[in-house]
Amino acid sequence: MKLIKYLNINSDTFGILACALCIIHCIATPFVFMAYSYSNIQQIANPIWWKNLDFIFLIISFVMIYFSTQTTSKGFMKYFFWLSWLLLSMMIINEKIGLLSVPEYMTYGSAALLTTIHLYNLKYCQC
Repeated sequence: MKLIKYLNINSDTFGILACALCIIHCIATPFVFMAYSYSNIQQIANPIWWKNLDFIFLIISFVMIYFSTQTTSKGFMKYFFWLSWLLLSMMIINEKIGLLSVPEYMTYGSAALLTTIHLYNLKYCQC
């Protein structure tokens, strides 16, 4: 019960942290894969835990958005939260399955948008 109350109070802070780590993960991924392939010239494989870190960030951001929408004082913020999360999840899923050719900066932008919405909610929408 205390954990839920703590998450409810600090959901925007954790949401900002999760989105910032997601952006760092996205930027660092090419460098990690490049370093990994150079170190294992005979066996080029991507670490599965690193590739699936995107989905962990999506789950964390989903939970933080759920708690943020419970405490926001502005009704329109709920829609912004869920639409930005939907955009980020579509970008990540598209990146995994390669359905559409979308530039990488679109994924960075959707994560930055979600971070900005958390920042706005933290500063202006708390009662």
